[in-house]
Formats: sequence, C-alpha cells, structure tokens
Amino acid sequence: MTTATATAVHSPQQQLAPGVSVLELLHEGHRINVYDAWSTDRGCRVVAKALRPDHAGDLKGARQLRAEGRVLRSLNHPHIVRWYETIREPSPVLLLETISGFTLSALLEEHERLPIRDVLHLGLHLTSAVGYLHRQGWLHLDLKPSNVVADAGRAKLIDLSIARRPGRGVPGAGTRGYLAPEQSLGHQLSAATDVWGIGGVLYESIVGEPAVPHESGTSTATGQRPGHLIAVPATLKTRRRVPPDVAQMIDASLRLDPAQRPAIIDFATVLAAALGINQVPHVR
Repeated sequence: MTTATATAVHSPQQQLAPGVSVLELLHEGHRINVYDAWSTDRGCRVVAKALRPDHAGDLKGARQLRAEGRVLRSLNHPHIVRWYETIREPSPVLLLETISGFTLSALLEEHERLPIRDVLHLGLHLTSAVGYLHRQGWLHLDLKPSNVVADAGRAKLIDLSIARRPGRGVPGAGTRGYLAPEQSLGHQLSAATDVWGIGGVLYESIVGEPAVPHESGTSTATGQRPGHLIAVPATLKTRRRVPPDVAQMIDASLRLDPAQRPAIIDFATVLAAALGINQVPHVR
C-alpha cells in the first residue's frame, strides 16, 4: 500500500459514500485518489476514484471526476475499463470495475521490456480501444504504461480523466514524458495525438525506456514549460528483434509533425500482419 499522510487519504473501512468503503489505497494523486473498495449495493469489490480528504472542496477535481464519469458512461469496449456508477453526493465518487492483472508500468519495472509478440498483441488492443474512442468523438490524451492494465494476454485502458473532444489543447496538459509535441505546445489535438501515445507505449515496451526521456516520478501537469519535450525519439529500425514493418510504423507514429503520422487502421494492419492475423479489429 502506498504510504501517505493521514489527511491525504481515506483510511481502510472508511466510507467514501453511503455503501462504499475503502479496502486499500491504490494510487495517491494530486487531487484524486484511487482505492480498492467494497460496494455494499453491488456486493463486490470496485475501483473507486474520489477527492483526497484534504481536497474535499476542490471544485476542479469534482468537475474532473464527473466529466470522466460522463465519458466512461457512454463507452462499451472490451479493452476500456467499465464504468459502474458516478455517486454525486455528498462528494463525487466514480465506481469502476476491478481489473485483475498489473499495470504495464509495473510489468516493465519488473521485466524491463516485453517479448515482441506480447507487444504486438498489446498494440492491437490499444489500436482497437483508441480507434473506438475516436469513433465516439473522444481523444484519450494520456496514453502511458501506468494507464494500461494487462492480464492473461488482454490489455485494458484505464483513466480517461483528461479525455476530450478534438480541438486546441491547453499547453502541457497530460503527463510529462508522454506528451505529443502538439500537446506540449497547446496546438490542435487530433487522432494523431493518440497515435503518438500508442507509439510511445509500444516503444517503451520494446526498449525498456520511454521514447522521450523524462524525470522519474513526474505526474500529470498543466502549463509545463512547452519546449522541453520537443525532441526526436531514437528510432527502432536498427533493432534486430523488431519486425522491420513494425519498427517503421512505431517510428512513424512518433514523428513530430502529426500530419506525417500513420492512421490507426494502418498501424493495426501492420501489427496484425506481424502476428499472422488476417482480420484486423475494426479501428477506423
């Protein structure tokens, strides 16, 4: 369990809302904490996202929870975390399904990198989930290893807290080290922004290091100094264990100019071909 000050987290057995009690802290955030919790009404464990006790009156955090709930409520996809309920009173609490397995960041911390075949399957799951998001009119904008949970060969996207419609972004809104250049600068955000995110996750899964080096322990930030992430990632094309077409596609997804990045359907087609799969999941 993550160590934290008493005022920053709810204690085990403490109620987040009527019928929802804390079992364990999963993640302590700047405004919002994530808990393993028990729902009496549902008779099962749930993942609960709630404001930190020392941020009980945080209007921005409350809006963020309600907004994420509205997005997730409209979605139904096997590779995206499932929404159960948004409790509004006395303070917003978001209830989500409990997912078995480990975050990709935890797997990479333990194993450093993944087998290529696992990376290819991961890529297919991500392109399927993100392609679905795009068809619903949303961008994820925070694709990174800690927002992917993997178990028994299946990956799921979690944390849609900054998902939004395409359009001009806020400079630096997202996570340091995982921002597409246009995200860092507050330029126009589009499907290509998430293509960068998918490429970055696959790159790190293959290499064991982020495509764009960043300080460890950094978290979601808004308004960070925009110039420091505008760097060309090292290419994968010289790595012998990566199928050439896959390496070329990942490298293309990390191009600085979003107009030069591949479409998600093309990304998925190359990944499927490398696995010998003829039918590509619908990701347009």
